Amino acid sequence: MTVAAETKPTEFVDMKPEQAIDRPDDTGKILGRLLHYMTGEKQRGKFYLAMVARFIAVAGLVALPFLTGEAINTISEPGGTIAVLWNWVILAFVAGAVYLTLSVIAERLFADLATKALYKLQVALFDHIQSLSLNFYDRQPIGELMSRVTNDTEVISLFYESAVSPIIRALIQVLLILTAMLLISWPLTIVAVLIIPVMLIVTYVIMRISTPAFAKLQEELGSLSGFQEESISGYKAIISNRQQTWADKKNEDLAVGVFDVGTKAFFTSLLQYPLTQSFSMVQIVLVMVVGSFAVMAGKMPLGTVIAFASYTSLLIRPLSEIANLTSTTLNSVAGGRRVFSIMDEEPQIEDAPDAVPFEFKGGQVNFEDVDFSYIPGRKILKHNTFDAKPGQKIGICGPTGAGKSTIINILTRYYEIDSGIILIDGQDLRTLTQDSLRTQIGTVLQEAFLFSDTVMANLMYARKGATEEECIEAAKKANAHEFIEHLPQGYNTMLTERGANLSQGQRQMLTIARAMVADPKMLILDEATSNVDTRTEKLIQGGLENLMKGKTSFVIAHRLSTIRDSHKILVVNGGEIVEQDTHDNLMAKKGFYYTLYMSQFKGKLPGEISGDLAEFVST
Repeated sequence: MTVAAETKPTEFVDMKPEQAIDRPDDTGKILGRLLHYMTGEKQRGKFYLAMVARFIAVAGLVALPFLTGEAINTISEPGGTIAVLWNWVILAFVAGAVYLTLSVIAERLFADLATKALYKLQVALFDHIQSLSLNFYDRQPIGELMSRVTNDTEVISLFYESAVSPIIRALIQVLLILTAMLLISWPLTIVAVLIIPVMLIVTYVIMRISTPAFAKLQEELGSLSGFQEESISGYKAIISNRQQTWADKKNEDLAVGVFDVGTKAFFTSLLQYPLTQSFSMVQIVLVMVVGSFAVMAGKMPLGTVIAFASYTSLLIRPLSEIANLTSTTLNSVAGGRRVFSIMDEEPQIEDAPDAVPFEFKGGQVNFEDVDFSYIPGRKILKHNTFDAKPGQKIGICGPTGAGKSTIINILTRYYEIDSGIILIDGQDLRTLTQDSLRTQIGTVLQEAFLFSDTVMANLMYARKGATEEECIEAAKKANAHEFIEHLPQGYNTMLTERGANLSQGQRQMLTIARAMVADPKMLILDEATSNVDTRTEKLIQGGLENLMKGKTSFVIAHRLSTIRDSHKILVVNGGEIVEQDTHDNLMAKKGFYYTLYMSQFKGKLPGEISGDLAEFVST
């Protein structure tokens, strides 16, 4: 159900979680959470199997230099035979076959784990977003939120698909190679690992520089994506105001920011490769020099030195791979931090532990001295009290920003009130489950939102289990059936995004029909006829009258003719209900409502009529 819009204070809208606190260095924690999606719960068995396959495969690879060295020793030393040589050769082929076969199996298992992890993360993220209260959306520009759902999960997917398996393989390879080297010759092992501490220090320094750079890169990408999404959505406003040049310039400025930050981040991380390769060459040369002296002194056979040189090369490769994957890992940490900042958000509105389902008893509504604020200390609604009897139509009017839609938003408990009490049929909203409450309250908004689907699917969206016959009957009552029948495929016509291939009036009639399918016990209508012509308005009003029959209804209106027949009209100004009565009684009082009404229906400017419109107060 969509919620009535209300202007929020600027600082409330623009605040982002990243700006609220200074984040600690939580790289390890973020990596742990990312890996849990790959290795936790039902994935654990497959992960262990992949690890065993990977370990045995790498063991086969690590055995190859030793077997090759022994074959060379057989040839180079006295007493060697062809039979012994063939034994070493056959063992080398077996080790190679084990490595190839189990590597393929391990890669397939890790690929499945990566795909499943990304699937679980994306589903969990979207499900959690759906559970959050409206205050979360007030703080998140839609483009920024879309960037987290798309860009940030994309960099995480690269981590799952391109980094986890190679890093695990590299770590196992390093462990087994060092073990083999120590078993063969601990003096040469010391020579071989002398350069590793230097490599680790360089890697640490690069990470310290790259980590904040990648975090900044993801934020810059979020800003760019947000602007692009907003510009594409508002392309009509840009074109009509001839602001294409401005949009191009701002997009370019944001893109340059991404380029500058990205260049720093990736350049720093890419330094790993040439530095690591240089260290690798130095390490191999050291081993060969020391080993050659040992061979010449008769302390070590030639094959062992060659095997050691091969191990040194094999040792450098996984270290280089780990270093080269640093950028992918750090980028995923930056993306994961932004994703988990959403996952860690808690809904502001939650059902009480002892909450009970709403029991409809007619639709009596009571507001008792209700205060509300979006930001603590800045009240939007102040001391509002009114009652609505079952079946009554309650009109709500007032200046723009006076708090009309906010009254509706707290009636459906999309926000928690500061003080006072709201009762429906004698039941405090805070004691009811949200789902049971909103099931009984239907909403028709000024902006008719339709999904990219068929007309029938959009109608059936209102209620689980709704039949096509019920949807068609609702369309007839909403005066929508005739125009639907004239669409190219009737009820099976595919609507474009937001129903853009229909007129505003047609979209509104469909939302009225959809509300009828939902069959709520109470109704909220927020400027439902303000954007249509007079003829279409009559059709829509006819549908609304059918929809409102016998239901307690709240109608927000700027066009005061739509609420003249209300049982009670609430006149809101500056967040307070300043008048409430029937149309005739309010007009007789010649107060605030009279001033509003006369300014519309006599076609006069505020300064030409009685009353002081300077008193109009926006919250």
